[in-house]
Amino acid sequence: MPVTVSKTRDMLVDVARQLFARKGLDETTMNDIAQASGKGRRTLYTYFKNKNEIYAAVVESELDRLHKMLVDVGEKDLPADEKLMTLIYTRLDAVKSLVFRNGTLRATFFRDIWRVEKVRKEFDLREIEIIKNILDDGVKNGIFAMPDTGITALVLHHALKGLEVPYIRGLMGDTINQRIKRRDNVMNLIFNGIRIKR
Repeated sequence: MPVTVSKTRDMLVDVARQLFARKGLDETTMNDIAQASGKGRRTLYTYFKNKNEIYAAVVESELDRLHKMLVDVGEKDLPADEKLMTLIYTRLDAVKSLVFRNGTLRATFFRDIWRVEKVRKEFDLREIEIIKNILDDGVKNGIFAMPDTGITALVLHHALKGLEVPYIRGLMGDTINQRIKRRDNVMNLIFNGIRIKR
């Protein structure tokens, strides 16, 4: 894709994101996006067939930002256990920030989770791979012991997805003491599991 084409498309996606955040997805029209971008409807329709397609592009661009953050954590020179905890909190904080940055998209995010899930599939696979690489490194360096890093990465990924909404809504504690206690509990659960008392 030529640079100008890419820049125009990226600009249209950002304008659409801002309008979706301000007015809501349902209240924003393709005409609104064309007008706000200073481009004609013809230009908009050159890149996107309809509002659903541009919405998917908005979600993809936000997930690309998140993926870059996770890749950066994955490339840090840290022991695998520290890297894994850094990834978990970077991810949860980034998802929370992403949702709040997008204003009224918050309602859409919670209401239309299946539409978001459809767009998220590619991101999910890339995230699982980053987690697996951290686990593989930890096993190789004697920090972790597990029979299958692939399955463990998959379980951790789905656990993180399950924590997103409670984390975003502040149900996991927001004071410093609560955050420290939460982090200690998360570390204990991930690194020690649930033990049966005998």
